[in-house]
Parts: sequence; structure tokens; C-alpha cells
Amino acid sequence: MIGPRSTEQRRQDALYRLGHDVDAWVATTDTDTGAPRLTPLSFLWHDDALLFSTSATSPTARNLATNPSVQVGIGLTRDVVLVQGTVQTLPVISDGLGDAFAAKAGFDPRTLSTAYPYFRLAPRTIQVWREEDELSGRWVMRDGRWLTPAS
Repeated sequence: MIGPRSTEQRRQDALYRLGHDVDAWVATTDTDTGAPRLTPLSFLWHDDALLFSTSATSPTARNLATNPSVQVGIGLTRDVVLVQGTVQTLPVISDGLGDAFAAKAGFDPRTLSTAYPYFRLAPRTIQVWREEDELSGRWVMRDGRWLTPAS
């Protein structure tokens, strides 16, 4: 058994996953019914925020329009990054950012015949853990601030 990682190592591991993984589970809530919604979406980590896109008519987009609080799960259950925060809807993005998203996600929402707004999530909290021995130190970001300096 290796033992728990330091907060600094978890931050580095989270940044690696955010920069290299392609897909995440995005959890939203329907404000009318209180029903949760869990949707897999591709994402781009850019300028310390997650960028994702979905159809404007999807339940996820409708939920975000009325309740922008979101939780995102990235990785495996035994090597997870949980990001929580409030999304900002971006109806239009720069060509450079759109190109970067398309290159990473493998599709370009700008080319679709239906509206696909982008959503930007600047994390309020990030938790990272692998096993039970890392639960007590799982927080690497609180209140939008990393708990360790950049390395």
C-alpha cells in the first residue's frame, strides 16, 4: 500500500486529469421537481475553468438556466476529481477557444444545426481522492482558492 498523497500531489494529479481527460459526469438539478440529472459531457480545462457544451433544449441546459449550481465528476471511482461551482452560460466563444474545445472533445458544437451553448465552470471547490485513507485530506480547493501554491 502506497499511503495517502500530499495535498500538493493531489493538486498536481487533479490538474493532470483536468488537462488530459475528455469526459466528465455533470450533475444538475431540476428546480421545478428537485430531480437530479447526471449527464456525461466532454470538457476543456482552460484558464482555471471547465468549459462544456450541450444542446440548448437538453434537460441539462434547461436545469443550468434556472439553477447554475453544478457538480462534476472526473475520473474513476478510485481516482476521482469532484468539482463544484456555479456555471456561467456563454452563448458565443472566441474562435480560438472553440477550436481548442473541438480539438479536445472531438466535435465542434459551432457546426451543429441546433444551438449548443457553452458553459464555463470556475470551481468553488475541488476534492481529490483514491481510497478511504485520502478522504480526510480530499480538499485541494475551497472558496475558489487552491490550498497549496502552484508548483
